[in-house]
Amino acid sequence: MKLPIHFVTGNPNKLAEVIKILGPEYMDKIKAVSLDLPELQGTMDEISREKCLAASALVDGPVLIEDTSLCFEALNGMPGPFIKWFLQSLGPEGLPRLLADFDDKRASAVCTFAFCPGKGQEVHLFTGRTEGCIVAPRGPQNFGWDPIFQPDGFTLTYAEMDKQTKNSISHRFKSLVQVRNYLEQELKQENS
Repeated sequence: MKLPIHFVTGNPNKLAEVIKILGPEYMDKIKAVSLDLPELQGTMDEISREKCLAASALVDGPVLIEDTSLCFEALNGMPGPFIKWFLQSLGPEGLPRLLADFDDKRASAVCTFAFCPGKGQEVHLFTGRTEGCIVAPRGPQNFGWDPIFQPDGFTLTYAEMDKQTKNSISHRFKSLVQVRNYLEQELKQENS
């Protein structure tokens, strides 16, 4: 596998979180690249696969993309992969209002990483899910919808948690463990 892996993001917080979860040995193996990719509609897997293929067509080498969804049980999974647009329109304080008339505040935080080793090659998907509920915003409002998502078994929102705790239970963590296992196996096979 050709290195570095190009992680498609314009968000330095995401790159730092990815490296923190994957481990320090990935500091030199992954670099951020900001690409203007098309905004797609479809299922979480379809969007991730298509974004990864589009990125691999623009980058000379392996690419890793992330797509995050926040799925409200009462709304049959919406906003789902469209959470970015809901968040931009309503802000963290507006999202819980979508559930104001519902007793069911349960939600799933879903992170899908898609990896493609190169242009025209197979895309591999890695999905992590954390169950929780939607609450009124609590904690710093500097990382998306973290202030409104309270994981099951915790009294704190993602935003109120220290990074170490969040990074050990999050949907992103669960997905990245799968990515790390895959990359370790691929790199091991190349070196044998």
